[in-house]
Amino acid sequence: MKATIYDVAKEAGVSIATVSLVINGKGKISEERREEIRQIMERMGYKPSMIAAALTGKKTYALGLLVPDISNPFFAEIARAVEDEGQRHGYSVFICSTDNKDEKARHYTALLQQKNVDGVIISTGMKELSVLNPLLQGGIPITLLAREFPLVAVPSVVVDDYAGGAAAAGHLISLGHSRLAVLAEQDSISSSRERVRGFRQTAEAAGLALEPLFVVSCGHKDGKDRAMELLHMKDRPTAIFCCNDLLAIGALRAAKEIGLRIPQDCSIIGFDDTVLASVTDPPLTTIAQPIEQMGQKAVQLLVRQIGQPGEGIERIVLPPSLIIRQSASAPQRYPDYPERAVL
Repeated sequence: MKATIYDVAKEAGVSIATVSLVINGKGKISEERREEIRQIMERMGYKPSMIAAALTGKKTYALGLLVPDISNPFFAEIARAVEDEGQRHGYSVFICSTDNKDEKARHYTALLQQKNVDGVIISTGMKELSVLNPLLQGGIPITLLAREFPLVAVPSVVVDDYAGGAAAAGHLISLGHSRLAVLAEQDSISSSRERVRGFRQTAEAAGLALEPLFVVSCGHKDGKDRAMELLHMKDRPTAIFCCNDLLAIGALRAAKEIGLRIPQDCSIIGFDDTVLASVTDPPLTTIAQPIEQMGQKAVQLLVRQIGQPGEGIERIVLPPSLIIRQSASAPQRYPDYPERAVL
């Protein structure tokens, strides 16, 4: 037999009203006591009825999470962090993959409205911010995660992407590289723009200009092909900075296919430090994002908005860190390079 709110109240030794306040994130109750009651709810398997709550206009204890692609390890780890933190606060999470396409994002925002979710975390790129209008006009709280839209005044959690790009450039320059290339994501993705900007300005400060042909935008599915084009060039780059780990893995595969050694013949740096970064061959030097902390902070900001509307707009910026492994080293003399490989 399913536990009821009465069972939880009896087990916790509190009134039904107190349990209701904990469920709704309200009332002057200590965090320690709230956590104790949440644990009793979890142990007893008590879940507030989402359907009944939706029909009465009350909280449904459901959140939406929009990501570009759940198969991308970075967003898979983000989703896990959001789901774990959401559960800790008593929320279920609907995860939606948009492929960074506005039409899919529109579909999912409409669906989440129909589900009467209490709030939505946006971690996907968008070309048209009007996609968010139904959520904003419907008064559904939004938090941005690993993305920023300057024209949308909502809380956000991001890593310092500019600093991450700068750290990647600084590391390669310190190793002695001067022919630098970048594999970037779509320009509509704010995080990628900032990473490229940080990389470019750090290179320029060191007297190194990025050649236009050496800055390539692509999706993670064609990262290998775009890297292949860079590596086939005459006077090819000796180092490639990739704006995410999937692009870096594509670059590793391209280099190996044409017989280049990593890092002796070409250094490669990624961004994210997903689980894949430590198992590539060679292990990937990368810029780490504090993924778990980012997911936790985003949920906390969203839950605060749900419980205290109009509390204010907070922007949390977390620092990245350089993780040095074996995919980057000092440049060496070009190997004998087959004529067919030179454009």
